[in-house]
Amino acid sequence: MTKYEKAIYLLIHQSIGHPTAEQVFCEMRKEYPAISLATVYNNLKKLCDAGLIRRISLEGAPDRYDRPAKHDHIVCARCKMLTDVCFEDLTDSLRRRLGGEFLFYDLKVYVLCPACRQETSAPEKPSES
Repeated sequence: MTKYEKAIYLLIHQSIGHPTAEQVFCEMRKEYPAISLATVYNNLKKLCDAGLIRRISLEGAPDRYDRPAKHDHIVCARCKMLTDVCFEDLTDSLRRRLGGEFLFYDLKVYVLCPACRQETSAPEKPSES
């Protein structure tokens, strides 16, 4: 593993959030000021391909990166806030339904987060003329 791969791997595994490539790049520049965004993307891809980190794709938002440990996500449909959650494992149920093995599943439950819910229910302010 190269120094960049190792640093990115550690950054993702120690993160409490789900950083984007841009956020990883900004963090990496603190220790490696000469690193390029392309290097970050290339290393993220290598780590994903090796199964050492996980890419989370959301429509209308940049990809985010996470630990590969089995867990699911709750996603705010409006602001795209991503939260880890552990639902009941569906592996056995899916095997029975599909009649055998499958590659993987990725469960995302879409909601409105509390802040977006509050924003939606807040009365509109009258416009000043």
